[in-house]
Amino acid sequence: MRRNVSFGSPLEEIVGYSRAVVMGNWCFCAGVTGSDPVTKSIPDDIQSQIENAFSTVERVLKESGFEMKDVVRVTYYVTESGMHDTLAPQFGKRFGSIRPAATYLEVSGLAYAELKFEIEVTAMKL
Repeated sequence: MRRNVSFGSPLEEIVGYSRAVVMGNWCFCAGVTGSDPVTKSIPDDIQSQIENAFSTVERVLKESGFEMKDVVRVTYYVTESGMHDTLAPQFGKRFGSIRPAATYLEVSGLAYAELKFEIEVTAMKL
């Protein structure tokens, strides 16, 4: 059975996507950027964007019936090249003991020019 998880954002309707899709014991989370989860403003620095994105991912998982420990796959998208070693501790803070399969990509841009970070996760419950 499929369950779409929505946060009620107008973009979900305009773009035609769900914040997450739960199918059985799987949760597929849409890409999450670093806008502030409350004000929707976009911080200038990538570190703050990462913190915001992880807060949103945790909320998405919780509302989908999952936890961070259930994450089995993560993909990071970063627009600032050469930042891996600087950013890695922020990722390790969340996933150090979970250790999902991970991909780190440096990309030329995201949906809006101010965005510097996006994360996509897949979770599975046993």
